[in-house]
Amino acid sequence: MKNIAIAMGGYSQEYPISIKSGNVVYKHLPKEVYSTYRIVFEETSWYWLKDDGEKVVVDKSDFTIIDSGEIIKFDAVFNTIHGTPGEDGLLQAYLDLLNIPQTSCGFYQSAVTFNKRDCISVLQPYQIPTAINYFVNKGDVIDVEAIVERVKLPCFVKANRSGSSFGVVKAHKKEDVLPAIEEAFKVDDQIIIESFLSGTEISVGVGVFKDEPIVFGITEIVSENDFFDFQAKYEGKSEEITPARLTSEQNTEVESLALKIYKVLDMQGFARIDFIFHNEKPHFVEINTNPGLSEASILPQQSVHKGISLSTLFENEIEECLK
Repeated sequence: MKNIAIAMGGYSQEYPISIKSGNVVYKHLPKEVYSTYRIVFEETSWYWLKDDGEKVVVDKSDFTIIDSGEIIKFDAVFNTIHGTPGEDGLLQAYLDLLNIPQTSCGFYQSAVTFNKRDCISVLQPYQIPTAINYFVNKGDVIDVEAIVERVKLPCFVKANRSGSSFGVVKAHKKEDVLPAIEEAFKVDDQIIIESFLSGTEISVGVGVFKDEPIVFGITEIVSENDFFDFQAKYEGKSEEITPARLTSEQNTEVESLALKIYKVLDMQGFARIDFIFHNEKPHFVEINTNPGLSEASILPQQSVHKGISLSTLFENEIEECLK
């Protein structure tokens, strides 16, 4: 029986969300097929969280644990960490050095996709439509006039390397831009400012299932708030409609575009790619390479709607990475 570490937690504000995702994977991975271990990553320590609450420290030199005097080595890691170090390439690079396969994409792909500015720069030569953008680093002279002239109003000010809408502010007026930048700088010292795309927001789940990249589903996001922010994502302030209310032509177009992005970025594992249908065309917003995996999360909803149980989905993910 193979030993599978379920990596969860992490060093960012997304820690509690990752814990939920990891626990769902732990619940649904078939225990008759795998020996599963919840490995929690915190800045002060990494530890195996046993069912009775006991914490057993992970040996970082070789990513092993000791169980009843026996050294446990892992055959694979199911990566459910949102944010650093599981979604920005750090964990992937570490596991690569140890020759331990993991379910997410590679360290380079993780680093590129976690950096919104870099990801857009990679995709633009492939004619992937995006918002108009403007980049600012902490310490730069802020030219609000130049920003507004380029991206117009309203606009979005986003922390460049963050998830779950942390550090994202919508600026409606020119006077809102500077405070929004200051708010985003609390999360990251790089920010991206983007033009507002009006239209239907959708999220597309993509991954490899039985050797083939497939679209798990398309979900329409109807937020009660001004945009799909943290409350909308995690506190019920949105309606998520699966399948999205699109025409068959729109469905075909966005499925094709999502698979193109997945392949262009040389992805592996799960991805959730967000688009906005602006002026009748799907515009790329961002890609999440370790999307939420709780029962209420978008990709699991899509999988179940497609007739793929969470147990089957997660087992397939392990088997794909073991190849």
